Amino acid sequence: METFLGIDYPTLWYLVVGLLFSGYAILEGFDYGAGAWHLFLRKDLSRRISINAIGPLWDANQVWLIIGAGALFAGFPVMYATMLSAMYIPFMLFLMLLVLRSAAIKFRSAEEMKWWRKTWDIIYFLSNSLISFLLGVVLGNILQGVEIGENLSYQGGIFFSFLNPYAIMVGFTTISIFMTQGAIFLLLKTEGRLFERLTFLLKKGMIFFIISFAVTSFYTLMFLPGVTDKFKEYPIFFILPVLAFLAVANVPRLVSKKKYAYALLFSSLTMAFLLMLVAFQLYPVLLPSTIDPKYSVTIYNAASSQKSLGIMLTIVLIGAPLLAGYFLFLYKTFHGKVKLDDTSY
Repeated sequence: METFLGIDYPTLWYLVVGLLFSGYAILEGFDYGAGAWHLFLRKDLSRRISINAIGPLWDANQVWLIIGAGALFAGFPVMYATMLSAMYIPFMLFLMLLVLRSAAIKFRSAEEMKWWRKTWDIIYFLSNSLISFLLGVVLGNILQGVEIGENLSYQGGIFFSFLNPYAIMVGFTTISIFMTQGAIFLLLKTEGRLFERLTFLLKKGMIFFIISFAVTSFYTLMFLPGVTDKFKEYPIFFILPVLAFLAVANVPRLVSKKKYAYALLFSSLTMAFLLMLVAFQLYPVLLPSTIDPKYSVTIYNAASSQKSLGIMLTIVLIGAPLLAGYFLFLYKTFHGKVKLDDTSY
């Protein structure tokens, strides 16, 4: 098997896919989180400012989802096919909610009628909240495994089997961290009474996250089999949960000091460390089988050819700096407080 810097190609592509989905979770996390607060903002002007805070960024942030899904398909086509076969209904629901969310952003302020704006407000709130929740549900099911049998055929239920207690807990943890991230981001983009309202909401969001995180972590450690085995084998990686815990603890401290930019950084690091924990725990498995571990989808039985991975890794080396440069330019251009004008949503 070919390697680069001593790491085989499937592992390198595993890292690339993980990096892309981490970027998606962090950047779209505050978009979805801002949307999940939408109905908690009482005035029409506040809701417009909230939508315009993410206005120049939300569609660009979705690029990470497109690239991540493309990278998963190109590098691990067996994983892509197996996961979509198993979770076809949740993914179709996810796509439908993405369309509704985009429509709500575009159409909500296009008319002045109260019923019109109220309807799109509800759609916008529900789509953001449900997308966040479903992302967590998918992650929870991946962590505990799905019913994959011989020849990688899915043998489980269609939809409701995914709504098991653990997946629901991960779903609530995901929406809570997105809401915390969203409130912090909105604080950086607003001022005046809306800023004060968001300060109050952020405290509620952090309590929601800390409770959800504690309950899910406790359940994971107590009831998910083999969750600590990798750490016993590689003790150096105990640094990951320690860093995740420190990042979580640092967010309320920075918020209390009104250092919101740093709080946003550390809530992003919290997500990054938690996703690293998931990746470390699963490696080299991509989708565990609850029927028999030998039926699990791994980076080795799901990978494209070595030649394909080598070409794609070369493309990543060229494209990654361009993507990073584009996002730096985008966020630098649209930093600062939101000012509404005739072109605003």
